[in-house]
Amino acid sequence: MPATALIVEDEIFVALDLERILLEAGYKVKAIAADRVTAIEEADECSFALVDINLRDGPTGPALAETLARDYGMKVVFVTANPAQIGSETPAIGYVRKPFSEGAILAAAALASAGAAAASDDLVLIGTALSSG
Repeated sequence: MPATALIVEDEIFVALDLERILLEAGYKVKAIAADRVTAIEEADECSFALVDINLRDGPTGPALAETLARDYGMKVVFVTANPAQIGSETPAIGYVRKPFSEGAILAAAALASAGAAAASDDLVLIGTALSSG
């Protein structure tokens, strides 16, 4: 059974590109959410999330990542142009900088869904997040 993703991105063309990449690779995408509230409404049954930092409701991505990881057991990878905004205390397992490559998104999805990523210089792992589970 393929892993199910939640895409949290307020720029619709970016979100649709992420969705296309994941669907073509065989992942399921439950929803695209542009803000924290919608993301939480759609979080059930998702195994991982690709989350932007700055969403329609402001820079809520880091707090959302905490909620998704803690309350829904989701693996989170940030997809952002602003990695400095992630902060030092995050449950996210890594980030991909925008503009992203298809390979980086596939590596992030593989890491978040199966714990193993294909080689990608564009996927940056964060601290010890992998050892937490």
